[in-house]
Amino acid sequence: MKVRTLKKDKVNIITLGCSKNMVDSEVLSGQLRANDIDVVHENRKRDHNIVVVNTCGFIDKAKEESINTILEQVELKRRGKLDKVYVTGCLSERYRNNLEEEIPEVDAFFGTMELPAVLKQFEADYKSELVGERLLATPRHYAYLKISEGCNRTCTFCAIPLMRGKHISKPIEELVTEAEKLVRMGVKEVMLIAQELTYYGLDIYKKRMLQELLHRLADVKGLEWIRLHYAYPTKFPLEILDVMRERDNICNYLDIPLQHASDRMLNAMKRQITQAEMNDLIATIREKVPGICLRTTLIAGFPGETQEDIEGLKRFLDKHRFDRVGVFTYSHEENTGAYVFEDDVPQEEKERRAQEIMEHQQEISYELNQEKIGKVFKTIIDKKEAGRYIGRTEFDSVEVDNEVIITSDQKLKIGEFYHVRIEKAYDYDLEGVIV
Repeated sequence: MKVRTLKKDKVNIITLGCSKNMVDSEVLSGQLRANDIDVVHENRKRDHNIVVVNTCGFIDKAKEESINTILEQVELKRRGKLDKVYVTGCLSERYRNNLEEEIPEVDAFFGTMELPAVLKQFEADYKSELVGERLLATPRHYAYLKISEGCNRTCTFCAIPLMRGKHISKPIEELVTEAEKLVRMGVKEVMLIAQELTYYGLDIYKKRMLQELLHRLADVKGLEWIRLHYAYPTKFPLEILDVMRERDNICNYLDIPLQHASDRMLNAMKRQITQAEMNDLIATIREKVPGICLRTTLIAGFPGETQEDIEGLKRFLDKHRFDRVGVFTYSHEENTGAYVFEDDVPQEEKERRAQEIMEHQQEISYELNQEKIGKVFKTIIDKKEAGRYIGRTEFDSVEVDNEVIITSDQKLKIGEFYHVRIEKAYDYDLEGVIV
């Protein structure tokens, strides 16, 4: 007589959307692992029997990708390839009732702040003592460090507060502990992320505390690069620039999403800043931190936007010559402030405008990169592909910025730093040799 053996569960976590979602997945993985549950990220072996889809619900394209991914996993379950499909994250938070009705094959839906409820499905306990314990989905030499959750801003285009709630800062001590644990795991670079970095501390310390957090993190031994993402420009805390200049391991890099340059658009977006104020802020940042790399993101096709606004935006780019620019097309999201406006720019025109802005910035990026030829930069090696090493300088963040392509006869270690002289430069990539 055959005896059936019970196979141990193996959980695969699929993460969609931003780096903040990735951190949530890593924390879930750490909790499952601590409860002796086998867990992997984006498993290609397909030897798992349970899937957790961590969704994004930010804009139309992201929602579509999330729904398609859920449907793919449900189909695998229907064919007997999976036992369970769970869904969590922003899309689930925002549209749970609709999703439960439309895709009943999913075993359970969870919101963005329901980690203990997710764990309960696995008969696992939330272990509060595991602060900072994560199963990294990134290469082991870099990680994202989420310093707060949610957002108190009222930007009319943004649905984030609907899905992530109000701003909640993590205590400094907790973040320092997390950074120390990451370093012990081999991490050398952390990227600070939040919906809005500069608001950090106002809720729990009653004052902005990003500068104090930066000092404390810069003291963590073994942490070689600290990078700042998503800094809101209004009431920007200039003291963080002093910390950036003083501390060698804080990268001269700042991601400061401006979204537009037209005062009319900025007002409609409720950005609480004018173009003149942005001009002054950018000048001050560059004065206080000479050589800083500035990255920004822009929105094309917001309701009421005209070609004249786009021309003004291009002049703004010419004036400030940002090192990095990303452009999104406006997505008309229900329950946001802008939803009452007529979505009067056709999708095709939104995409044309976004392309026009990017092509304009492409020339600026090419010219700025040409200035790097002959210079030597400290470079971290991220990976090896097709016989060449791929790295980044302190002026480049993961996936969104320049890569440095290195051909080397010597064997380079992934996650180590080398000095690289730039020999060729293109629109968005550099080529160099080890010095």
